[in-house]
Amino acid sequence: MVDEVVALYDEAGEVTGSAPRSVMRARNLRHAASSIVVRDPLGRVYLHRRTTTKDVFPGLLDLAAGGVVLAGEDPAAGAVREVEEELGVTGVPLEALGVADYADEHTRYRAFRFVATWAGPIRWQPEEVSWGDWVTVEELVRRLDDEAGSIVPDSVAVWSEIVRSWHAGRS
Repeated sequence: MVDEVVALYDEAGEVTGSAPRSVMRARNLRHAASSIVVRDPLGRVYLHRRTTTKDVFPGLLDLAAGGVVLAGEDPAAGAVREVEEELGVTGVPLEALGVADYADEHTRYRAFRFVATWAGPIRWQPEEVSWGDWVTVEELVRRLDDEAGSIVPDSVAVWSEIVRSWHAGRS
């Protein structure tokens, strides 16, 4: 496996350099990542389980596809690449929903958030996704409230407010 070269970001959201992914993970260097929620025309959200071989939060449920922004890569282009790789979503516009910052003992990054509306089939990348299904926003909020420990904590942190606004009918 090739050790991807990742863009490093400062606290202000500016690119400050790059490092191999393995170094970024080992030193918990601040970087950027795309985070894409896929919704269907009915407004449901695609919830999937990460494989147990993922380097961060293996085996947990995730409401967002995504991944690191590579050195020299525009975050929007990274989002298009990631949602296609992980879930097979292609050829639809991604709506940018701003940025959010996340940090814990495993990872520190600026999340570039996007939403895609997709009516086609989902095709999992077997190295990254082991299961998935469409859930209503109501069901997702219930899981956020009752089963938060089963969902990737960074996705919960960067998406919870937006998902709750969808549930409240504000978008």
